[in-house]
Amino acid sequence: MAGKFEPKEPVNLDPPKEDIITKEYLSKCDGTQEKFPILVAIKGTVFDVTNKKDTYGPGGSYHVFTGKDASAGLGKSSLKPEDAHSDFSGLNESEMETLNNWYTFFSKRYNIVGKVEGA
Repeated sequence: MAGKFEPKEPVNLDPPKEDIITKEYLSKCDGTQEKFPILVAIKGTVFDVTNKKDTYGPGGSYHVFTGKDASAGLGKSSLKPEDAHSDFSGLNESEMETLNNWYTFFSKRYNIVGKVEGA
């Protein structure tokens, strides 16, 4: 089962960083500002998805998840902006499994650049 989340093409990832990223900084990393990377946080871990601007940048299918911890929305498989928030405590067992699968998916494809402050 572990192989089901492996990328089709090998990805060389940097060692995970433990830098603290403020919510204010994270909010600027939604792809709308050229000077900032595009970041998505899951369960407090921040991933750099800048290299997938077509998917996560403005107009991209998953742009709703950028610039914030979007754990609840990922767990619910919801693209509604109101679901893209960090509080995943209300997810049921199936949704938690989905969230954990997304975390695994991201961790095999994108560099971990830090942790959300207070997470």
